[in-house]
Amino acid sequence: MLGPMELWTAGRPVDLGPPRQRAVWAAVAVDTPRPVPAETLVDRVWGEAPPERARHTLHVYLARMRRVLEQVSAGEEASAQLRRRSGGYVLDVDPDSIDLHRFRRLVGQARSGKCAETEEAGLLRQALGLWRGTPLCGIEGDWVDRVRQAWHQQHLDAAVRWAQAELRLGEAVTVIGPLADLLLENPLAEPLVTALMRALHAAGRIPEALDCYDTFRRRLADQLGLDPGKELRELHRALLRGNGGESGPAATPPTAAETGTASPATADVRTTPPAQLPLDVRGFTGRGTEIAELDEIIARAADQPTAVLIATLSGTAGVGKTALAVHWAHRAAARFPDGQLYVNLRGFAANGPVMTPGEALGGFLHALAVPASSLPSDVDTQTALYRSLLARRRMLVVLDNARDAEQVRPLLPGAPGSMVLVTSRNQLTSLVAVEGAHPLALAPPAAGEARQLLARRLGPERAAAEPDAVDGIITWCARLPLALAIVAARAAGHPASPLSVFADELRDERGRLDLLSAGDEAGEVRAVFSWSYRTLGPAAARMFRLLGLTAGADIATAAAASLAGVTSETARGLLAELTAAGLVTEHRPGRFASHDLLRAYSAELSRRDDAAEGYAATHRLLDHYLHTAQTAAMSLNPHRDPVVVAQPGPGVTRGEVPDSERATHWFAAEHQNLLAAVRHAHRSGFDVHAWQLAWTTTEFLERRGHWTDRMTVQRIALEATRRLGDRTSQIRVLRVLGTACAQLGRFDEARAHLGEALELATGHGDDTARANVHISLALALEGQGDYRTALDHASEALLLFRSADHVTGQANALNMVGWCRARVGDYAEALASGEQALILQRRIGSRYGQAGTLDSLGYAHHHLGRFDEAIDCFQQALALFQEVGARSFQAAALTHLGDTYAATGDIAQARDRWQAALTILDELNDADAAALRKRIVKHFGSGAT
Repeated sequence: MLGPMELWTAGRPVDLGPPRQRAVWAAVAVDTPRPVPAETLVDRVWGEAPPERARHTLHVYLARMRRVLEQVSAGEEASAQLRRRSGGYVLDVDPDSIDLHRFRRLVGQARSGKCAETEEAGLLRQALGLWRGTPLCGIEGDWVDRVRQAWHQQHLDAAVRWAQAELRLGEAVTVIGPLADLLLENPLAEPLVTALMRALHAAGRIPEALDCYDTFRRRLADQLGLDPGKELRELHRALLRGNGGESGPAATPPTAAETGTASPATADVRTTPPAQLPLDVRGFTGRGTEIAELDEIIARAADQPTAVLIATLSGTAGVGKTALAVHWAHRAAARFPDGQLYVNLRGFAANGPVMTPGEALGGFLHALAVPASSLPSDVDTQTALYRSLLARRRMLVVLDNARDAEQVRPLLPGAPGSMVLVTSRNQLTSLVAVEGAHPLALAPPAAGEARQLLARRLGPERAAAEPDAVDGIITWCARLPLALAIVAARAAGHPASPLSVFADELRDERGRLDLLSAGDEAGEVRAVFSWSYRTLGPAAARMFRLLGLTAGADIATAAAASLAGVTSETARGLLAELTAAGLVTEHRPGRFASHDLLRAYSAELSRRDDAAEGYAATHRLLDHYLHTAQTAAMSLNPHRDPVVVAQPGPGVTRGEVPDSERATHWFAAEHQNLLAAVRHAHRSGFDVHAWQLAWTTTEFLERRGHWTDRMTVQRIALEATRRLGDRTSQIRVLRVLGTACAQLGRFDEARAHLGEALELATGHGDDTARANVHISLALALEGQGDYRTALDHASEALLLFRSADHVTGQANALNMVGWCRARVGDYAEALASGEQALILQRRIGSRYGQAGTLDSLGYAHHHLGRFDEAIDCFQQALALFQEVGARSFQAAALTHLGDTYAATGDIAQARDRWQAALTILDELNDADAAALRKRIVKHFGSGAT
């Protein structure tokens, strides 16, 4: 990756495909061994405006990557594979076999402080030898540009460190050429100039060193209007006096007289750069992406040479903002030779007032050697003096724990050269909009980084001995660094206790926050959360407590409005306040979530509220989901049998689902929330909501192939209807449950549920219900291969629907009759039934029904040898299935279409259709994927998938 993107195996390169394909390789390999979510891959490869079919194209690229890796890894012990994990896609390969990760490991070893000087120089020499030109050469895109610049800075830092190591070993001549070459490519890189001047001095080439300084000084003034930094200026003065500073074993550091400073005992504070950074966190790990982004901000300073660099780190309490800011500041300190200022602004302090800008400025001015007697009395004059002192200096200013932008603004330098890093639980949007700050939103670290954190704190052997317990601790701590550090500290204090003890203790949500305490308020998760909670207004605080009643993964604005019984506009304002306080995250526009520990905290607060208010809020939220889902379900299929739902209570906001497309999007967004709502309703005694919510999700779950979810919610619905004693509802639920079981191959369960449904429907005298059950029995028996009996049930359903004059039912039954006739080989009769069904489906306007019928007709035409007619039917069916969002049935139509193309001898078209179907089935984790994959391999070989 540190040059043209290439894959080598057995001493030879492997073709990685076109630039976009190589970009996918890079987007996955950069995070090895961490998984990369598909959404992140799309962002990296296509940027902010991906094409409509980006996800589909991505899966094609990933499939090609798998084939390449299977081919190059055949017969090798250390094989490389592309794997799908819960967190995304991961390149399963030794990271050291990727030059980028090997480079970082070597540099990290060299920087560890555990190496002898000779070894340090050797490690850095190896690392620099991995570079073969411009990283990711031949690949373009915003993400590539960003990482390329960050890696470029890492390369320069490593080169300077290598040169310093070689100089300490007396190898000045070795580094002069490489440093000069790098300086030609990076003419404004001041650390390179400093290193080169020291090397030239050590080699006795002082005139060249002075010329190097003069050239750089003129270039810096011409291009950026700046002077060289303090370190370089002092080195230049020392050379003029005949001494080059710490350039090698033979060199003598400048004396106090030479540099214009006094001895340590009598040094004036004006000559000592402030160094106020707190202690770096021992065992800090991870956050590579954020560190690279901060490095990149410095690297791109030349893009706007007159601006002050400002970066904001925002995120929820305990996510590790201060730890990251301090760690990065220590790493970057050498780039700011005039010193580092630090202040804790106490924006969310538990005790005492928030620090005023005047108090912070007083501390900074004192650090900058302004006598107390000369300190201005008003903030504006203090700010002016502070900015004058920082002008033409290169300083790093860390403003930790800021409350808002107004607290920060007086502390910003007024001239370029310095950088400000602000941390806050608030997003400081105003600072981004007005001052052009670079925002970095800090989320809890990935699971891999969380494991590294625990391993560092606990010791790698102890962590490796109980991987399941470590995973449990990470899960129950919501990957929050503060919580993980507290658990690690407790475990370190009990070295004989298994980690599983701590993991088991954390499982209980109600007691979890009690366990996450380090003995003082600053180290207690509950207390840290409370500091943010106490900043909220009463209405926002109530909203936060009510969110503790929800069971879904996130919540949309309309749902939150219903929960609180307020308008959507009011809810947006309250959620914005919670977002600004870091108590919720707007992870997608209009959708809000909190990590598990914050949810536990809000649930704890909600339990203290009036139980009646909690019951009413839950009722409103379930009403919102039920009525919106009912509307959405009818938009998907206006011809399904509706259920009668009670009117929503006061304060309920319905979601907007005006058409089938919006309905599909709404169901997709609320999928997991609706499943959680069914469970929550049943647990809370809202049995009518439980079974009716399950009923409204049926259409969507079927179209998307979520068979297991469909079966799960229908089992809950069955318990609810039995508890209610509602036989009519039980028939509906048993029928859907039986169909879901059949689709999962659970035929014994399917027959039991459908038999019970038929018995209840017969006893109830409901012919329409009986007919629907017969259709479901036909589906189940057809799936089991009993086509004759399935045909009998489909025929019985048709008679009952005709008797009841149920047109939609007749259309569905005719299609089922036609399909069963085709399965028994009676293709001519199948066509006759299917064509009758299609006429009725078109009359009532059921696109979903038309799609299914066209697929059945195509199957009959295929087996009659009418391949053109079959292809036409399958293509029409596919277009309609795509239109209504029926993913699993799209895969079926594509498979049938591929079968027909194969029968005509058009192998290329067959392969394309089968591959497209396989992609969908893999995305759905459908059991049919294995059979289709075998078919593709049989026809085209193992490389085809």
